Amino acid sequence: MRRRGVTFALLGAVTIAAVTAAASLAGTTRGSSTTLKGAGSSFVAPLVAQWQGAYKSASVEYNPIGSGGGIAAITARNVDFGASDAPLSKDEFSACKGCVQIPWALSATAVPYNLDLKGRLKLNGSVLAGIYLGQIKTWNDGRIKKLNKGLNLPSTKITPVYRSDNSGTSYNFTDYLSSASSTWKKKVGVGVNANWPAGIGAPKSNGVAAAVSQTKGAIGYVDVAYAIKNHLPFAAMQNKAGRYTLPGITGIRAAAATVTKVPSSNEISIVNPPRSAGSAYPICTFSYVILPLKTSKAADLRKFVFWALTSGQQYGPKLRFVPIPNKVLGASEKTLKRVKS
Repeated sequence: MRRRGVTFALLGAVTIAAVTAAASLAGTTRGSSTTLKGAGSSFVAPLVAQWQGAYKSASVEYNPIGSGGGIAAITARNVDFGASDAPLSKDEFSACKGCVQIPWALSATAVPYNLDLKGRLKLNGSVLAGIYLGQIKTWNDGRIKKLNKGLNLPSTKITPVYRSDNSGTSYNFTDYLSSASSTWKKKVGVGVNANWPAGIGAPKSNGVAAAVSQTKGAIGYVDVAYAIKNHLPFAAMQNKAGRYTLPGITGIRAAAATVTKVPSSNEISIVNPPRSAGSAYPICTFSYVILPLKTSKAADLRKFVFWALTSGQQYGPKLRFVPIPNKVLGASEKTLKRVKS
């Protein structure tokens, strides 16, 4: 079940300030008076911040208000483009009245934690679902210890942290949990938000990162760039091949390599890849730019998005964004041509 509801739980503290502050400001333009305004995904914000500084043909402004906010903003035509890590639902496509979604970024959701351990924590989908269902309450629970033999796990209470706003990262995370746990799929399901059975909420990716860093025993989910920027350790996740993998370039690329075809909607899920993808990290996602099919800025939008899909991909790897694979790139470029004045 796909949920589009909103829960509100505020938790202050802003980290990775340099990245998100840069992402919310206009990029510096040389030689153009055109301004392209966008809003949405905080997951993709670190990469968009790099694009703002590097793109020279227009000034790009981007507000990382979350995927839900980005969808609402482009639907109301308050911005020139939206960004979301969750694909548009049928109702959202209808409400947007002539929009397309284009995969333009590829990365992974890390699972950071706040524990002092003498090694990296290992988890699988079943245990992670149990934690977020409120069924596994302490870090020395036998189900966690079984995956972490030799690691001295404390009796500290587990505090799951989730996104309080409508979030594409939440969509990716709940999509994974639904794939890995039949109990989660039945009780909670997939969506940009959820009726979270346990834990505390925090707004946007930087809010989740802040909550985890400030709460001993906490666990959360954020774009891997936020975990790295905030110096948070993150779990090695067991994939279907039985290997514990990390949200790095190799694991993300291996997950994306499982895409064999792209549907006309461009909606792609690459969570929990098959056993044949032995090195794949199991919580990866594409991020989408949402464009109106008809707009007075069509030429400028096509030029910017084409640049982001091609030359702009070089700015991703240092932030753990992997270049879009050719099969997906072809579909993205084909869809982009449909945007006209």
